[in-house]
Order: sequence, then C-alpha cells, then structure tokens
Amino acid sequence: MSRFITAALCAVVVVSAGSVEAMAAYNAAAGKAVYEANCAACHKVSLMGAPKLGDKAAWAPRIAQGEALLVSHSIKGFTGKKGVMAPKGGNAKLTDAQVGNATAYMVQQSK
Repeated sequence: MSRFITAALCAVVVVSAGSVEAMAAYNAAAGKAVYEANCAACHKVSLMGAPKLGDKAAWAPRIAQGEALLVSHSIKGFTGKKGVMAPKGGNAKLTDAQVGNATAYMVQQSK
C-alpha cells in the first residue's frame, strides 16, 4: 500500500511541474519590438544560417523541438549544422524574458 501512495505522490509532483512549465508562456506581442531591434539583423536575411522570419520550412524542425529548447538556445547560444546563434543574439543586456518573448514572436510568425 505504501508503494501505491509513494507512486501517487510522485505522479502528482510530475504533473504539477509540467503545469508550471506550461504556465510560463512568453509574450509574442512584446517580443516583436525586441525582434525588430535585436534579432532582425540576422533573422531577416538568414545571416550565419539564422532561419528567416516566416520561413516555415526552416522553422518547422526547430519548432518541433519545443519552445523550451528554442529559448534555451537563444539565451545561451548554439552552434549547429546549419548555423550559429550568439547568446542573446549578441546583446547581453537583454533579459531572458525578452529573449523568450522575441523567440515566441518568431515562432508565431513562422508557423
């Protein structure tokens, strides 16, 4: 019986953690200004392999990996087979939330 209770409590914790992540959504509308001021330089012309805003084919495999990974790569930087993403797009003054908002905006425009 105690194993059942332990398993049930673990399940509740896992479900709760997933719900918290789901609530931590970014604001795509607020991300538009961040995109225009910081991200467009690369994502408008596909500089250094950056997927162009609105290019559904280029964005689809990235979007499929999930928002959390996209935001993490945008904040921390990423080097992949198709290009390079500088941490915070090269602007260390951006907050993680601003980068997340800009990422959400680009994803929204590229679905």
